[in-house]
Parts: sequence; C-alpha cells; structure tokens
Amino acid sequence: MLRTKALRHTLFILLPVIAVAGLLPLAYSNQLLLFNFVVFLTLAQGVNILYGFTGYLPFGYVGFFGVGAYGFSLAVMHLHLPPLAALGAAALAAVLLGLVLTPLLRLSGAYFAIANLAASQAMFQVVSNPNLTDITKGPYGISLAGVFAPNLSYGVAVAILALTLGTVIYLRNSRFGLALLAVREDSVTAAMAGIDVVRTRTLAWQLSALVAGLIGGVFAWYVSVFYPETVFSPEFSIFAIVFALFGGVATITGPILGVVVLYGIYNAIGISTPQYFQLIYGALIMGLVLFLPNGVVSLFRRWGIDVP
Repeated sequence: MLRTKALRHTLFILLPVIAVAGLLPLAYSNQLLLFNFVVFLTLAQGVNILYGFTGYLPFGYVGFFGVGAYGFSLAVMHLHLPPLAALGAAALAAVLLGLVLTPLLRLSGAYFAIANLAASQAMFQVVSNPNLTDITKGPYGISLAGVFAPNLSYGVAVAILALTLGTVIYLRNSRFGLALLAVREDSVTAAMAGIDVVRTRTLAWQLSALVAGLIGGVFAWYVSVFYPETVFSPEFSIFAIVFALFGGVATITGPILGVVVLYGIYNAIGISTPQYFQLIYGALIMGLVLFLPNGVVSLFRRWGIDVP
C-alpha cells in the first residue's frame, strides 16, 4: 500500500515538476528567474522536512545554505576541485554544521528558532571576518568566474530538487516519516511506543541541513560572484518558511504551491511595485493565519480533494 502511494506521488508530482523545471528554460529566456524558483522550491521542501515532520521552526535555516555556498567556494578556490566534486564539500560543510548545532534540538518553540537564527548570524560573522580574508575573502566577496557554467549548474539544481522531492515523498509514505510525525505530536508517547526520539529528530535535522547545503553550493556555482550578506541573507529563511507554511507543511504539494503562488506574485509585482506587493503579501499571510492555519492544501481537503 505504501509503495503504491509512493509510486503514485512520484508519477503525479515529482516527474511533472522536474519535467517543467528542466524543460522550461528551452521556452523561457529568463533562466535566472527559473533558477531562483528551483532554489526556493528546494529550500521550502528542506524547511518542510524539518518543520513539517518535527515541528522545529528554523529561522536560521539560511546558515546551512550559506555554509554550503562557502564550502563549495573554498573547495574550488583552495583545493581546486571540479564543481561537481566541490558540491560534496558543500554538503559536508552543512552536515558538519548540523552536527555541531545538534544540541539546539534540546530547545523547543521560540527558543529553538532564536538560537538557530543566532547560529546562522554567527556563521555570517565568521566568514565575513576581515582577518580571514586569505581563506574566505572576508567581506570582499567570492569570485568563481573560472567555473561559471549556468546551464550545467541549473541542471544540477534541478537534480537536487528531484532528490529533495523524492526524500519528502519517502517521508510521507514510510515508517520513518510516520515516526517523525508521532514524535512531533507527542514525543513522550512516541518514546513509550519504542521510537528513538533523539535519533529520528537528528536524522531529519541532518537531512534538512544537507538539502540546504547542496542547493547553497549550486547557488554559489551558478552566480559565481557573491558577498557574505548575499548567501546569509535572512530573506532565504523567511521566504522558505513562508512558502512552506502557505502551501501546507508535512505535505508534498504544499511547499510547491507556496513557491508557485507567492514567489510568482513577488516576480509579477514585487519588483516593479513593491508597495503593492507588501500589501497583497501581508493580506495573504493574515488570511492564511486566520482561516487556513494548515495551509492552502487544507482548503482542498475541505472540498474533498485528496492532495498529498
């Protein structure tokens, strides 16, 4: 039964999303816009893995993204690794940071969110330190012009999005995902039922960090020139969280809907007329909190439409 559901979700969600993301650049010339969509789709699903399945709200999620970008950059600049191998360094940097910050999982609610945000800002201060200019280039930014390859890096970003969606599909249809949801709802009862609470939370935390680190590395590869405040901007965390919450967490399609609707609105009116975007954006979020606290997906379910 679970395998059948997983296969159905793969065929009707993952494959169409990846096909659209992969083929749309052939018909649409603004590849940067499409790349940003892929980045936020991936980050929103990364937040979904952590918050949707464990209940931990990561305000500092951008820390993993930024560390992944710098892990990739340092591997290219100092180790002279090819880009695809340097992505391994990006993933490793994010996972190691996740291990270091694992004690934060002892916190909960606002305490975890604030501590996580503080940790991301601490990493920003480290990489932008002028005393580390020889290593991280400090506040003066990174230039990776020698490996600039927008078409290849875009394709790799789509592949990472596919792996991330596959992970969420697995969580939605596996015993491990059910164990995570049980821990989220009541950790004491879950522990009494034989679930290793610490292990399940830590694995979800590391999966979420890995996703952000990989897409952060690809972001550095794609843009090739960036500053610390670019890849450690809190906007990445805020947007990813809002997109996931708007669509509905602990689902597969919820974060996708959130990115398509909200980031679509942002690109339609947010750049040219930001004052109207802020008004519409605020109204949408207020309406969501008041009437759809479980996201847009819950509205479809009220209508009897089964949205995974």
